[in-house]
Amino acid sequence: MIGIKKRGKKNNTQGKSGAQQVLVSFFATVVALLLGMLLISALGFDPVKAFSSMLIGSFGSLNAFAETLVKMTPLIYTGMSFALASRCGLTNLGMEGQLYMGALAGTAAGIYLTGLPAAIHIPLTMLAGFLGGGLWGLIAGSLKVRFGASEIITTVMLNTIAINFIDYMVNGPMIEPPGINCQTPPVQDSAILGNLIPGTRAHMGFIIALVFVLLFWLYLWRSKPGYEVRVSGLNMEAARYSGINTNKNILLVMFLAGGLAGLAGWNEIVAVQIRMIPSVSPGYGFDGIAVSLVGNNAPLGIIIGAFLFGAFRAGGNRMQIMAKVPNAIVSVIQALVIITIVASQMVLEKWNDRKLQQESGSKEEV
Repeated sequence: MIGIKKRGKKNNTQGKSGAQQVLVSFFATVVALLLGMLLISALGFDPVKAFSSMLIGSFGSLNAFAETLVKMTPLIYTGMSFALASRCGLTNLGMEGQLYMGALAGTAAGIYLTGLPAAIHIPLTMLAGFLGGGLWGLIAGSLKVRFGASEIITTVMLNTIAINFIDYMVNGPMIEPPGINCQTPPVQDSAILGNLIPGTRAHMGFIIALVFVLLFWLYLWRSKPGYEVRVSGLNMEAARYSGINTNKNILLVMFLAGGLAGLAGWNEIVAVQIRMIPSVSPGYGFDGIAVSLVGNNAPLGIIIGAFLFGAFRAGGNRMQIMAKVPNAIVSVIQALVIITIVASQMVLEKWNDRKLQQESGSKEEV
């Protein structure tokens, strides 16, 4: 009975902490939006018109909402990629490069595998995209395990290598004949994902991304390997002394995290662009860091964060056209959201630590 009571108390504490983090993130986002309005006003633009234009561009019509879903989908993958690595105590800054390599592998499978039905071709391109990003992420994991190289440095360096390698492939071996445009041939029709909302650009990739969010949750919170990953993230040395193979976890997590980012690239190829171009991503890999931070590395939070940043991207162009506000302001607002959320979470952690110390001190006095 005592054990049950203690466990219940612990679960209640964790539940309260999670609720606090959600509320703090929400209010931090509101503060960031208010700061964004003040900035727009200081630049001489109408902040009300600017934000109303952004909302219209994101949710004002069925096409606008569909565009938000389109922008949101790759952010779900890259958000999960960063979150998975973070749960293992790793910092994966290489999602952009992993996205590019996943897009390249998915494009190759979509172009060169011919004569297949869609039911076989689409899963094969998905597998290729996952492996392309996963193997690229595994390079950073291997360097960390073998040489102790910081994954922060290696993943950033691998971003540059991947982007330049794709530029070479698109302008060289995979260029579409006669070689005038810097792009590959289109993928086969059997590799293209169908529409989710008829008459819009929303596609079935959004549903697939939600399925992977479920798999992400099941892996981390309902499996033994996922438990070992989370323990390693809390304290790598303690996990090692308890018998957990931390090197294996590092390799596995960097492979899986790279694979998730690779799926973002695959999604862009088979559902949006249909062919590989040098600038396949407008920065979805880097935005995934913000999505994960907003969502506190949690499945539902990642969906909410991806929805928020997808709306920013979908409504930014509309804001520029209607309110004449530079589209770069959207990036500034995104940065403000990140800063306020990170700062608020740090304040919340310090407040919880102080409260815990006070409770411990009162118990000792008793």
